[in-house]
Amino acid sequence: MENEKHCKGCGVLLQDSNVLKEGFTTSLENDFCQRCFRIKNYGDYQVVTKSNDEYIEILKSVGKTKDLVLYIVDLLNIDKDVTEIRKYIPNKMILVLNKKDVLPKSVKEEKIVQYFEHMEIPFEEIIVISTEKNQNIDYLLKRIKYHQTTNNVYVVGHTNAGKSTLINKLLKNYSENKGELTISPLPSTTLNTIKMEINDYLTLIDTPGLVEVGSITNFVSKDMFKKLSPKKEIKPKTYQIKKGQTIIIEDLVRIDYKEGERNSFTLYVSNELKTKRYLNSRHEDLKDLSKRTYEMKYDEDLVINGLGFIKIVNPGIIDVYINKDVETFTRKALI
Repeated sequence: MENEKHCKGCGVLLQDSNVLKEGFTTSLENDFCQRCFRIKNYGDYQVVTKSNDEYIEILKSVGKTKDLVLYIVDLLNIDKDVTEIRKYIPNKMILVLNKKDVLPKSVKEEKIVQYFEHMEIPFEEIIVISTEKNQNIDYLLKRIKYHQTTNNVYVVGHTNAGKSTLINKLLKNYSENKGELTISPLPSTTLNTIKMEINDYLTLIDTPGLVEVGSITNFVSKDMFKKLSPKKEIKPKTYQIKKGQTIIIEDLVRIDYKEGERNSFTLYVSNELKTKRYLNSRHEDLKDLSKRTYEMKYDEDLVINGLGFIKIVNPGIIDVYINKDVETFTRKALI
């Protein structure tokens, strides 16, 4: 409809008839829905539950265009299969690995890029950035110019990967457009596609983030969620572990070292999370959680979706106790 108006913060259709539905605003002359207004001015986040089916339909519509796509991934929470997005989007695509600032400075971006290049994944190229520290943003813009097929460039990824934050950074650095997307540390802030014109030759289109169904963030309180998301460089915690010893992270996960020689476990998780090593595993803390067993090989990571990863140097067998719906998997060590 001609007079329809969308929220400039999250993209949802504005309406003034039902305060309980998304898009509510006290006046259709406003630019933002009440939810975005409260996020921006008071940090008051209101949860909106939407199914991935709706988001997948948006991704499929992106796949019907010929436009370049930026796939934004959180370096601390890399998908088990980073190529899965290709099921919906066959377009030219740049893999953008965000939040380099939360990994230790000793981790070189060249090593991260090589890690993914060895997988022979189907992206035009791989770029490591930090929107927080403005790292490689100039370079990313140059590569967007090189690869783009039209003025439109879509930005896709999972919730909390930093899509809207990146668009805001590009707007601030390179555009006279004073608009700004609503951002929040909590998921599902963007609810529909939003076009943001950077300049005459580039319009970025933000899309809603796919919800990580297996993320631990879906099963914790709001306060714990905020602790899970690192706000500064992670200081890895390394424990020398013997058979029969245990590591516990908050009340979220327990890891028992069941079999193997003396080993080294390095935790890459938020500095705000409390971790503890127990010299024996006879106590029962968190044993009421679901158990899964992994036979670790040399230099592998145990990845806990939404929490981070644990690098385990030597082979061994571990039992992991965690919420039954949280995804965990192993991979070749990233670092």
